[in-house]
Amino acid sequence: MDVIVGERGQVTLPKPVRDALGLAKGSVLKVELDGGRILLRKDASEALRKVRGKFRLVDGLESTDAAMRALRGRAPGGHGKG
Repeated sequence: MDVIVGERGQVTLPKPVRDALGLAKGSVLKVELDGGRILLRKDASEALRKVRGKFRLVDGLESTDAAMRALRGRAPGGHGKG
């Protein structure tokens, strides 16, 4: 796909690209140079910000470490119940 660089250095990403990546107005992209290439990466921290604080631990688990032990059992070399 070809895009044209506008007067102020802006480009418009084609709709199939925006749709495939779930990009909307205000989405954040990381811009990187790789030799003669420009890489655009979707900023994962945006998605993390949206879900941060929306999940709770099951009653009786005091930390995410406790939740992981409950799911996986005691890690090799770890301490505590398992």
